[in-house]
Amino acid sequence: MPTTVTALPLPQPPEHPPTAILVGVDTHKAAHVAVAITALGARVAACSAPADRDGYAALLAWAGTLGRVEAFGIEGTGSYGVGLARFLRCRDVRVVEVSPGDRRTRRTNGTDDTLDAERAARALLAGTATAVPKTADGCSEMVRQLKIARDTAVKARAAAMIALKQLLVNAPPELREVLEPLTDAPLLARCAALEVGEVRTPAASVRHALRALARRCRLLSEEIGTHDALLDALTAEAVPTLRAAFGMGVDVAAEMLIVAGDNPERIRSEAAFAKLAARARSPRPAAPRTATASSEAGTATRTRRCTASRSCAAAGTSRPRSTLNAARPRASRSGTSCAASNASSPARSTARSWPTPAPASRSRRPRRSRSLPNVFRRLLTHRGVNAVAEAFFATLEHELLAGADFATRAEAHAAVAAFIEVWYNVERRHS
Repeated sequence: MPTTVTALPLPQPPEHPPTAILVGVDTHKAAHVAVAITALGARVAACSAPADRDGYAALLAWAGTLGRVEAFGIEGTGSYGVGLARFLRCRDVRVVEVSPGDRRTRRTNGTDDTLDAERAARALLAGTATAVPKTADGCSEMVRQLKIARDTAVKARAAAMIALKQLLVNAPPELREVLEPLTDAPLLARCAALEVGEVRTPAASVRHALRALARRCRLLSEEIGTHDALLDALTAEAVPTLRAAFGMGVDVAAEMLIVAGDNPERIRSEAAFAKLAARARSPRPAAPRTATASSEAGTATRTRRCTASRSCAAAGTSRPRSTLNAARPRASRSGTSCAASNASSPARSTARSWPTPAPASRSRRPRRSRSLPNVFRRLLTHRGVNAVAEAFFATLEHELLAGADFATRAEAHAAVAAFIEVWYNVERRHS
């Protein structure tokens, strides 16, 4: 029986999928330079486009003619590249923020716009650039813009006040003796009401200058009050829980909103947020020392102290300055403040300090002191506030706790609460 052969259609050659393209962009004020590379790292093409909406559309169309666009790596997504990033994001194109290359690489390989754009594309390909840029289209962007206007007004008011007080130094005695004893508010009121006639003498010109500076300060104060009211309303509406936290004012809440941005989901962890706030966590501490190492270190320390004491006795002086901190007892974890721990120094032997338990044995590693700012820092950490508040704690320790002694925790708590609610959030200038 003959075999029947059925003719099968010839297989069609497979269509090659479009090449995956990664585009790096070096942004500038007037024009952007872009370089496209493949997924294997081969450079495909480069182009330049004006920094406007027509240029953004032409840049995206140019990238589409080269292959399938996977992502754009853009330098300066918070400045010159913000318009391009917003344009691409509205068209569902993945945008990654690329940091400028390090100085060593730029110095070794040279730098120009095309090289910077190619470096951005290769950083995107290598996976070293993964940051999602801020959207800058919501409440956080509004807060950022108002904060810029407020901060510049605060700096201008401070500069005008300094200039006014400098003019008083060389003012005529009859004017200086009346105005110098006044505090800021009465001083501005008196200077703003000065009568200035025809400016033909130094006395008349200094009156004119003082009146102009005083009126400028008062106008800037009104402007700052307007900005504060807007910031208060925006932050209270955007983050009411944050504003309800203890000691959280408008200024700190606004800074945290600016750091987080309008798309906070891009911050994957608390460590990432700390890095954005320039308060990255310290590396993991070293392994604890053994009892033998602690004993050897203690022996060496005692030897140095004895040697220093003998040297001072031979010289006829008292205990050396370098051993003051070493001989000072270490604060325990019972809540002793920095000021209270310093009260144990010989110069302040009569000062009061909080009670501390007996010191640990020599075989155990001494634990770090727990100062009052650390207590509040730990409390705020439980409420979801960590990195940005570090600047506030530095101010608290410098302006209130340095040189202060508290007999009880209740006294310290009342002092800190009064500092925050009466002075820091209401009267203190945040420049």
